[in-house]
Amino acid sequence: MAQATDRLRRYLDDELGDCRSEDVKQRLDELSTLEAALGSEQVTAELGVLSALANETRYTLVRVLVAAGEELCVCELQAVVDVTESGLSHALSKLADAGLVDGRKDGRWKKYRATNRAVALVTLLEGSVSDE
Repeated sequence: MAQATDRLRRYLDDELGDCRSEDVKQRLDELSTLEAALGSEQVTAELGVLSALANETRYTLVRVLVAAGEELCVCELQAVVDVTESGLSHALSKLADAGLVDGRKDGRWKKYRATNRAVALVTLLEGSVSDE
């Protein structure tokens, strides 16, 4: 922490022209407030969602469900990704735990759809990638 404080002091000295200990303390307090505002539970929840998407199979499943705009049967999803039934089940379970897909039983079939969270994330990611 001392190294970070020294570096912050040097930065503030450059910005302010003359950095005092009170300036460093004030900035550290401001930064601590920003960190606390995030909340560790929120960060953990967001990392869970990102972790669920950080796999080609799971991300493909979400993209397909978002593109479909409707429920798809597990058998339809199996045709899209090259994984075992167990792997598909595990992927869908992880996506459901992250709130990215909802599943329901329809007789002997299991159907999944993308949640609003998944639609928002895919839309955001599509807009963040440029063709350049």
